[in-house]
Amino acid sequence: MNEAIIVDNLKKTYSNGVEAVKGISFSVHYGEIFGFLGPNGAGKSTTIKTVIGLLKPTSGKIILDGYDVQKEPYKARLSKGYASQETAVDDRLTAYENVYLQGKFFHMKEEDIKKNAEELLKMFNLWERRNDLVETFSGGMMKRLDIAAALIHRPRILFLDEPTLGLDIQTRAAIWEYIRKFKENGMTIFLTTHYLEEADALCDRVAIIDQGKIMALDKPGVLKSEIGGDLITLTFSENTNGDIKDFLEAVKEKEGVKSVSEMKNGIYSIVVEKNGDKMIPELFALASKFNVGISSVRLKRPTLDDVYMKYTGRTIREAESSRDENAKNRLITRRMKR
Repeated sequence: MNEAIIVDNLKKTYSNGVEAVKGISFSVHYGEIFGFLGPNGAGKSTTIKTVIGLLKPTSGKIILDGYDVQKEPYKARLSKGYASQETAVDDRLTAYENVYLQGKFFHMKEEDIKKNAEELLKMFNLWERRNDLVETFSGGMMKRLDIAAALIHRPRILFLDEPTLGLDIQTRAAIWEYIRKFKENGMTIFLTTHYLEEADALCDRVAIIDQGKIMALDKPGVLKSEIGGDLITLTFSENTNGDIKDFLEAVKEKEGVKSVSEMKNGIYSIVVEKNGDKMIPELFALASKFNVGISSVRLKRPTLDDVYMKYTGRTIREAESSRDENAKNRLITRRMKR
């Protein structure tokens, strides 16, 4: 079997009726870094918790390292390590005690725990602080310790839920390097993130998830290449006198233009095969011909955010803002009903 993880038609509906995951299917190859990219509330954490057995799926099948997670939960548990979005270390224990305790949970031999604990704490630059209480640690140190504890039993598959959330730039970069080293040593890594640059820099393949559905899945480079060459975005002046539709139709006929579409809030995207910088003066000349006023223009190469917008019609930041606003409105509604 070449697949470390197989998920088939996974659905998860909570008791309050919220359908968090809506029949998704995907697989993860052994030895790859596989990323779930999407905003908060998209279904990333629910998926990862269901795959590792912390949540019971409403329906669907999950195979982890060859074991059915529902039928053989203990064998599947031995194959995986998991570091949650919120650090799970006990701040009343020392760093060494945290890792040691995790080893005991897996019924490891005493000598194996001691050997692996020393190796991991040295790897994460925590050996000198091994006897210090975790309550004295910074957030970045706690995150490193949390990942070290998840690795104590040498799992074949490591699950990381938002591994760099809230960390400073230097700590994030350090975590990235650790993840790359794990892969070099043959480990399979499944991570969730809403950081575009993180998914782009680390992941061999990325699944874009939104509102509980997988919208796209492939290598980051392939997903970006589907957008096209250069991406030009335009907005038009409010008092423009010309016909914007006629102008856009004329743009579509220009050589090198792959697509023209309206995105959101009066923003239009024009995808060109190459040389977007040379296309911009031509667009202004064409706009003048049609008496259309261009108020802003932007040129960039495709990013994963562009891919996300292509499949969802909004950026990740917009999706998160919408979710936060909806959550706020639900809270206000509940309070009004009391």
